[in-house]
Amino acid sequence: MSRGSGHRGVPHTADLRIEAWGPTRERCVAEAVAGLVESFADVSGVRPSGGIRADVPPGPDADLLVAVLDEVVYRLDVDGVLVLDAEIAETPDGGLTARLATGDAAEAVGTGAVPKAVSLHELRFDRDARGWTCAVTIDV
Repeated sequence: MSRGSGHRGVPHTADLRIEAWGPTRERCVAEAVAGLVESFADVSGVRPSGGIRADVPPGPDADLLVAVLDEVVYRLDVDGVLVLDAEIAETPDGGLTARLATGDAAEAVGTGAVPKAVSLHELRFDRDARGWTCAVTIDV
């Protein structure tokens, strides 16, 4: 039985901690992306204006999660865009393709500290009989 999909922020000293879950690895990663963005920005007034495709080579599941989240932080920092929606798909070789709908970060309302990096400390990405779960710390 699946627990569905979702995400939440959890208290963490000085940084941000996100937990996400989904019936598939890809849905869990997409939920982690949503949780990351929602932790610092209200994007309800942001108009979609572009998209990014990020191909992540095969590797351990936790590395794939970190690579996608790193892409979200990088695009915000370098291009000034926020990810509004994430569609994650498995590639034939076991990697991931992330299709990220984006909008101008200047149109968002800030609600928290802007992320600086994804920490590997206490990183978790697991599968059980009910689906996938992950927990990641974000440096702010």
